[in-house]
Parts: sequence; structure tokens; C-alpha cells
Amino acid sequence: MMNPALSTVLGLSLACLAGCQSAVPLSASAERAIVVPPIVEKRETLTATGYAVISVQSHRNPAQQRLLAIRASKLDAYRSLVEQVYGLQLDATATVADMMVQNDTFRSRVEGVIYGATLVSITPAGEDTYETTLSLDKSTVQDLRTLYLGQIAPKVR
Repeated sequence: MMNPALSTVLGLSLACLAGCQSAVPLSASAERAIVVPPIVEKRETLTATGYAVISVQSHRNPAQQRLLAIRASKLDAYRSLVEQVYGLQLDATATVADMMVQNDTFRSRVEGVIYGATLVSITPAGEDTYETTLSLDKSTVQDLRTLYLGQIAPKVR
């Protein structure tokens, strides 16, 4: 059984909290800002690095393999930028039988548009790998996020 004085205090507290809700409707841009908080604003630039192995490229000519590895490492760096700007969709499935994990699978997917990235470097990393680094400044990231929010807003409503 609750103390009557405590019950009164709790009731008044709940009434005060209920009265604190704002009746002012949020604008569409304010609603989107709440849904997708700007976590990137803390950094001036985003950087992403991509890697590719030379020997696994599907060409017999070693020079062509190097060029393909450079291209693949650049695409990997762009993929990493897309992950940072838009996020990563992850699907995971686990099957458990007799209290033991039988199967555990993960699938990830990224989708987005990147423009305005700056090529920082393309360098060999070891004897059989290329490394490409890209950067993207904060204002371009904000533009990309605004365009993205403008595209998904009509779908959400």
C-alpha cells in the first residue's frame, strides 16, 4: 500500500510533466533533423580508405592487373564514404539448434550518391595491394544529407 502523501506527490509530478509537452507543431525540416541527427558535424572532413589486391584481378597482363586494383581500391574507398554519409543497412540471421549456433549470416548493403570527394592518395600497400584514400568536406556532406532527406521525406509520409 502506498503512502497517501507519496501518492499525492507522484500524481502532481505526473500532471506537471504531462503539461510540459509542447503543442507547437514541428516544421518538416525540424522533424527530419530529429529523425536523422547530424552526427557528421563534429568533423571538418570525412576520410575513407579502400584496398584492393593486385594478384586477384582478372587479367593476364600485370600492368592491367595493377590498374584494375587501383580502380577497385578507389571504389572501395567510395563505398566507405557512402557508409559514413548515409549509414549501413545490415541484415543478420542466426539459426540455433540444441542451444548451439548452427548458422550465422550477415549481409550488408550501402546505397547513396557521393560527389565532390577529393582524391588524397593512391599508394601501394605492400607488394600486392593498393590503397586509395578519399576525403569529403563537411559542407558537401551536409548537401548530400539534405538531398537524401529530400528524397526519402515523400516516401515516409
